Amino acid sequence: MHSIFISDLHLSPDRARINEIFFRFLSGPAARAEALYILGDLFEYWAGDDDDDPFNCTVLTALRGLADGGVALYLMHGNRDFLLGNKAAAACRAALLPDPTLIELYGTPTLLMHGDTLCTDDLRYLEFRTQVRNPAWQQQFLAQQLAARKELIAGVRSKSNEEKKLKADAIMDATEAGVAAALREHGYPRLIHGHTHRPALHHPLIDGRRCERWVLGDWYESGSYLRCDSQGCQSIALDR
Repeated sequence: MHSIFISDLHLSPDRARINEIFFRFLSGPAARAEALYILGDLFEYWAGDDDDDPFNCTVLTALRGLADGGVALYLMHGNRDFLLGNKAAAACRAALLPDPTLIELYGTPTLLMHGDTLCTDDLRYLEFRTQVRNPAWQQQFLAQQLAARKELIAGVRSKSNEEKKLKADAIMDATEAGVAAALREHGYPRLIHGHTHRPALHHPLIDGRRCERWVLGDWYESGSYLRCDSQGCQSIALDR
């Protein structure tokens, strides 16, 4: 038995090659797993569950096929698709996971996160995150017409891309303090997260304990996933 972890796919109609890799992944490695965990940013953006865009429906239908085949499917919000709700999750038979979530993974306590809250030096982003994760803000936003929501999202994405050019790379990475706080709070488990687009295996020393931190890769140029079983975890690249 094994489980698979992915994040930061940023799927959109404009990225045909990555979309093809994703659908092949669902019918290949993912279909042979016990469970698939998607730790945020499955989509480039999500304007609300009432968005019946054909591409979104195709992705959800493909995930539903995976779940119908017996693979347990779990979704966690990212910083791009945090408005994905219960209707969308039900459409693909996925369970929505809170961020963070601590699971027992084949005998090893494992903490699952998207990873954005680990970037504790990026104060401007964290302030924005607090605002848009507020239920009252989300209710007000989702009450607007879908076209207006998409226009606002496009503006935010454009502004965010410009701001990133002015930020030091280190500001947008997980900090030692952020990682230490998360691991300490949850009893020094293994940590799996995405968001930073810096795939790697780290072994931070926290309070005298050697921990294990896996950072998942993004799917901008090619796909990858983390395969975990009772023997441990292995990062695997997908063919382009």
